[in-house]
Amino acid sequence: MDNIKRICLWSGPRNISTALMYAFAQRTDTKVFDEPLYAYYLKNHSEAHKYHPGSEAILDTMENDGEKVVDMMLNNTEKPVLFFKHMTHHLLGLKRDFMKTTINIILTRDPEEMLPSFDKVIKNPSLHDVGYALHVELVNYFKANNIPFTVLDSKNVLLNPERTLGKLCEFVGIPFDKNMLSWQPQQRKEDGIWAKYWYDNVHKSSGFMKYRAKVEPFPEHLYPLLKKSIPHYNTLLKFSI
Repeated sequence: MDNIKRICLWSGPRNISTALMYAFAQRTDTKVFDEPLYAYYLKNHSEAHKYHPGSEAILDTMENDGEKVVDMMLNNTEKPVLFFKHMTHHLLGLKRDFMKTTINIILTRDPEEMLPSFDKVIKNPSLHDVGYALHVELVNYFKANNIPFTVLDSKNVLLNPERTLGKLCEFVGIPFDKNMLSWQPQQRKEDGIWAKYWYDNVHKSSGFMKYRAKVEPFPEHLYPLLKKSIPHYNTLLKFSI
């Protein structure tokens, strides 16, 4: 293998994953990729393409074959650091042994804050959609196969971006770059074509937004999903930076 750092960020939705992608994009040694497995997921999930905004355009313009996407990730040599932003549920049944050669980071967020945000775009999401159980499955896979990993909690990033990103860079094995803390408030060329549905706040931002606790009442119809999600989230926190 070469010496390229191939970072896989395994995120649930509405977890500041795009802001993290923007942060890494500020590094001159890094190229970022926005959810390269999205079309594979839509093609192979019997229902997702019906309710994900922009699904037809995603399927028409992106690689649908998950194995080919993995080959691209493992053979790309454009930069010393490659940052692949993924949604964990995009994996579906894809073979996971490639993770033995990537640097794996799980990004999570308190479900009491995340679920209402996601529900505004994808109504009545399932436990599969929001990623908490899948993240714990990944943790178990990493542990069973002696694969190093870390967990990043979105709240910690927002409370102290420099400190938390410094720890993350230490885990990756790269020096922290202060340029990661800010960016121009605009779209990026790496944005997926779904950006218009999801990225409005990031496009208006110039860095990580200050953490603010949710003040709106939690939607009553999401309580059953919250009850299922909390034990998984608490498991993830045991491994958090």
